[in-house]
Formats: sequence, structure tokens, C-alpha cells
Amino acid sequence: MIDRQQLHRDGYALLRRAIPAEWLEDLRAVFDAGVRPSDQWPVPRGMDWRYSMLDDDVNVQAVCRLPQVLAVVGELIAERFFLSQVEGREPLIGGGHQPLHRDLSAQRPGDIAIALAFFDDYGPQNGATRIVPGSHRPEADEAPLDVHHESRSVQLSGHAGDILVLDVDLLHAGSLNVIGARRRSILISYFSEPLYASHLETMKLRNVRMDTSERFEPLDFAFGG
Repeated sequence: MIDRQQLHRDGYALLRRAIPAEWLEDLRAVFDAGVRPSDQWPVPRGMDWRYSMLDDDVNVQAVCRLPQVLAVVGELIAERFFLSQVEGREPLIGGGHQPLHRDLSAQRPGDIAIALAFFDDYGPQNGATRIVPGSHRPEADEAPLDVHHESRSVQLSGHAGDILVLDVDLLHAGSLNVIGARRRSILISYFSEPLYASHLETMKLRNVRMDTSERFEPLDFAFGG
């Protein structure tokens, strides 16, 4: 069970084995079938990653709507929200390293949350995500964190089926895939309802093909702690 105070203090929750094990084989097949080279995306993509178009797949949509994921997202966003985008990402061998960064909220702190759902085991050797717990809401008198200084970063590790949910203002990054082992995941974005108009304006650039009209109420999903 996720603790509410810890979630807001840390800015993320790692949901262990949230995806049912029997779903994983089909999800990996969907990922592989949807892989497209950079020139087939509306905006060119990095060459050290594999990207998959899969947002309209029913199995992927089921992952995006897992109740425990929506409960954490609702707690982070704290108002009516919608599913904005989902795409597949996988670092290639020798690629995937990112500097620590924030994806940034839009109109107010906390109006966007993202989730990474892992279809393969992940760890330091195959490009696991790094995060800096608590970096999403720095104190007013706190010195800015140097994103090139990794002393507070934590590199995650875990198993296929885990889902990381985080506030977009949390410092995070992908890491180098040293050994080339598969590390398929989907990146899911959830926006607060007031961002819907701007979402519609950029849908084509972000290659959003799915229906984004459904709305989720935070109180509709049980949250412990």
C-alpha cells in the first residue's frame, strides 16, 4: 500500500508487479509490432532509442487504466484528469543515457503526472531510470540542484510488470544500456482537465491517435495511507 504522505514527500511511487504477469507476453508483442524508425514519427526521435506506436492497442490502454495507477495519479494531480499520451520506449545498446531533467508542469505545480510501465526486468546494466526523490517541490530557500551532480540520484531496479508513477517536476532520467538487454516500457502522460485545449493543439505533433475524451475523478479510485 502506498503512503500518501510519503508519495507527496518523495514525488513518486513504484508499484511493484502492478501489471498482471499473464499480460506481459502480449504487451511485449504489441511493443515490437509497433516499433517505427525515427522518420516515421511526426517529430524525429533520438537514434539511441527504439520507439513504438501502440497507444490505440486495447492491452496498452488496460495498463494505463489500472486502478492502482489511476489512484496514484489522482492523488498527485488532485483534480479531474485525462489520459493524454502513451508511447513505447526502449534504450538500445550503448544508448539511452539522459541528463537529469524535469518534464515540467504546465499551469500549476502538479497538473501533470507520468508513468513508466516496464515490460522487461530493469536495472543499472540495461538503462534503468534514475530519480532524485523529493526534488519536485524544493523549499523556497533551497539552493537549486545541479542536474549534472548525481549525488542524490537513485537508480531503480525491478521486474517486468512494475510501474513507476511520478510528478513531472521530479528530476529523473534514463540511463545507459550497457549490455543491450531488452528494456521495453511505455511512457504514459496524464493531464489535469484544464490542459485539454492545449493538448488538442499538439496531438498530431505528439502522434496521439487514441481517444482522449475519457475523464477520471481522483475520488473514484481508492488510495491507502
